[in-house]
Amino acid sequence: MEKEVRLLQTEFELRETDEGKEVIEGYAALFDDPADEQMGFIEQIAPGAFARAIEKTDTRALINHNPGKILGRKSAGTLRLTEDDKGLYYEVDPPNTTYANDLMESMRRGDIDQSSFAFVVSKEEWDDSGDVPVRTILEVEELHDVSPVTFPWYENTESGLKTKSKVLAEHRNKKQAEQDNIEELEFYKYKIKTLERCK
Repeated sequence: MEKEVRLLQTEFELRETDEGKEVIEGYAALFDDPADEQMGFIEQIAPGAFARAIEKTDTRALINHNPGKILGRKSAGTLRLTEDDKGLYYEVDPPNTTYANDLMESMRRGDIDQSSFAFVVSKEEWDDSGDVPVRTILEVEELHDVSPVTFPWYENTESGLKTKSKVLAEHRNKKQAEQDNIEELEFYKYKIKTLERCK
């Protein structure tokens, strides 16, 4: 299982608490919200897909998926993750660091308005009945991070990252292998029937 990264035009913003501190809050992922076709397939996330990952993963909030720019961490209580009917909601208490303050200023100005998350899938299903295959992510095994991002994710920008083209290739290869197995089984059935007739 390899790590994947997805960018979403989601809702997140700065909110001031009763204590006068600013928190970053919003949705890192939305359920049943099919992404536009990219790399040959459409992708959506099923409700409840993050429940296991939230429970077991010590997720971080980062800037641009950069581990050197950490905004919060689940185990430290500075990142809080929940699922609701809409999607994966997060709330982070940013540190008083230069990079966090720079991020919040960029958010106030509207320069940064996209979220991304890094994850590993454990369960998925594909629907090939339409013109374009649809991948539904049913369960996320690990949720590495949620990140406000400057640019959309581009293919092959991180070594060891599972690209969207590889996701589609794996699906096609699995489908072909299943078809090959069916054809092989039919061939053996035919061969057995032929041998039985010759007896």
